[in-house]
Amino acid sequence: MNHLDASPVSPWHAGERQLQQSAGVAERMEVIGAKVIRDHLPEQHRAFYELLPYLVVGAVDAQGLPWATLLEGSPGFVHSPDPYRLRIDSLPAVGDPAAAGLKSGAAVGLLGIDLNTRRRNRMNGVVASAGADGFAVEVVHTFGNCPKYIQLRAVAPDASGRRPAEGAVQRANSLDDAARAVIRNADTFFVASYVDLEGDAAKRSVDVSHRGGNTGFVRVDGDVLTIPDFTGNSFFNTLGNLQVNPVAGLLFVDFASGDVLQVVGRAEVILGGAELATFEGAERLWRVTVEQVVRREAALALRWQFEGFSPYSLPLGPWKA
Repeated sequence: MNHLDASPVSPWHAGERQLQQSAGVAERMEVIGAKVIRDHLPEQHRAFYELLPYLVVGAVDAQGLPWATLLEGSPGFVHSPDPYRLRIDSLPAVGDPAAAGLKSGAAVGLLGIDLNTRRRNRMNGVVASAGADGFAVEVVHTFGNCPKYIQLRAVAPDASGRRPAEGAVQRANSLDDAARAVIRNADTFFVASYVDLEGDAAKRSVDVSHRGGNTGFVRVDGDVLTIPDFTGNSFFNTLGNLQVNPVAGLLFVDFASGDVLQVVGRAEVILGGAELATFEGAERLWRVTVEQVVRREAALALRWQFEGFSPYSLPLGPWKA
């Protein structure tokens, strides 16, 4: 989505509309989009962001690669001075590839998510100012998300006030066995994507969102990740972006150790075929061929305690051999 889209009526860009049409929901989403997508932060959203000790951010580097990352701080480190702006008093750590995309004038995506209540709100906007202690983002679009597929996790009480150890930063062009194990064991990750409408970087719209399922819901074959897309809000923000600009940045968090794994690769959306039937409950698939990998040890100060599987998770295994 982007307020600079050529269409004066539709809140959706061409990639989103294409997938909405394939799902048979295009007309309904035109009506819903006009009602739920705002150009400002409602009071409810403003209050929610201020409660969070972490925020997911999507940013694009100078090479045009989208990176998802997680910023953290004491509750209140994210705050809204007015309905059209969000201030984040935190910056990516040294070695975080997302840092390069947080410059004044850059388009970014933000996801406020509370894994303990499954509440989440999305925002995309433009960095209005950036300094040594944080950055401010002007709102382009905001909207709420349903709690589907969010696994329950509470921030460990003894993590409050801790500083990250900021261990080794490892970079590679492919996944090693350790990285594959992290992905295979994940029940949660975050994904950054973007579009340059009309091929114009000045009309860039960045999105970052959550993906979840049962442990192992991401299939790993060498450097290729195949991810099921389950029934959701039918916005198709991520997959719509990938239809137009097939590159994605994924963030996997080790909630027990604070390690993070960030990967970027070429993406494709799969709407049908025999492979789809091997993923329980999936309506479509998307695939990422990993081209860059960044592993950062103890990058986060926070730790999370697993509280239970989401009632919205799939009842059976995520995929069948």
